Amino acid sequence: MTSKSDATETASEQTLPEIVARPAPPVTELSQGFWDAVQNEQLAIQKCAACDLLRHYPQPLCPSCHSNEFGWQPVSGRGEIYSYTVAHRAFHPAWQQHVPYVIATIELEEGIRMVCDLLEADPDRIAIGQRVEVAFAELPGQGRMPRFEVID
Repeated sequence: MTSKSDATETASEQTLPEIVARPAPPVTELSQGFWDAVQNEQLAIQKCAACDLLRHYPQPLCPSCHSNEFGWQPVSGRGEIYSYTVAHRAFHPAWQQHVPYVIATIELEEGIRMVCDLLEADPDRIAIGQRVEVAFAELPGQGRMPRFEVID
């Protein structure tokens, strides 16, 4: 039988790696243009070649006109927090060191919405309508990624 002090020692001796790599998003034929732009520290959104609708996340057909022709449109990378939540549990070990952290829906100036985490943001200081701007960071396991930072 294990005593309480033995169990405490065993638990304290167990350590997690300091940095756990975040899972890399899959790069597909549909998303390649987005990731190519990210490597150049630009934010680009899929644009329908038939009706000019901007859309994110990358999709094979335009939701408006159903065309399968598309290109990539550089966008400003500026917007505001449309909605957010605070995660108090990490869904993956790579996020454990950041708990609690903000997951936000960002509405870009161009009208497109993107979801991202705001790991460096103080959850108590985040508000709907706050202005944000894209920044690019090298993340363990993911490489260069677009991130958003509060600018006001």
